Amino acid sequence: MDIFTPEKRREIMTLVKSKNSRAELLVFAYLRKNRVYFQKHYAKAPGNPDIALPRKKRAVFIDGDYWHGRHLEKVTKNKFWKDKISKNLVRDRVVMKKLELNNWSVLRVWESDIIRKRTRQDALQRIKEFLIV
Repeated sequence: MDIFTPEKRREIMTLVKSKNSRAELLVFAYLRKNRVYFQKHYAKAPGNPDIALPRKKRAVFIDGDYWHGRHLEKVTKNKFWKDKISKNLVRDRVVMKKLELNNWSVLRVWESDIIRKRTRQDALQRIKEFLIV
C-alpha cells in the first residue's frame, strides 16, 4: 500500500526526469568536451539508448539506481514498488536481447557512479572508451 494518495503520487512521479537527468548532462558535457559525437535518446534503437552511435551500433544506458534495481533488496518493502522495479528489470533484459540480436554493443552505467565524485572519472572514461573503439 502506497502512503500517498494517487494524486500526490502522480505529482511526485511527474517530477522524476526520464531524460536529461543530472548524470546524463554530466556525461553529455564530458563527451562533447572530448569531441565524441553521439545521438541522445536514440529512438530508432530498442529501448531508446541515452547515448548511441548508430553507425558503430553502440548504445549506452545510464540507469537510475532505484528504477533499475541496483539495491532492490534494500530499497523498499512495498510490494507495489518491488513489482514495478522487477518489471523494469525484465524490460531491461528484453531490450538488451533485442539490441544484441541486431548486433549492437551495449554498456550500462549506474547513475550514482556518474554523480558520485569519487567514481565519476572512471565511469566517464569507461563510456568514452566504449564509444571510441
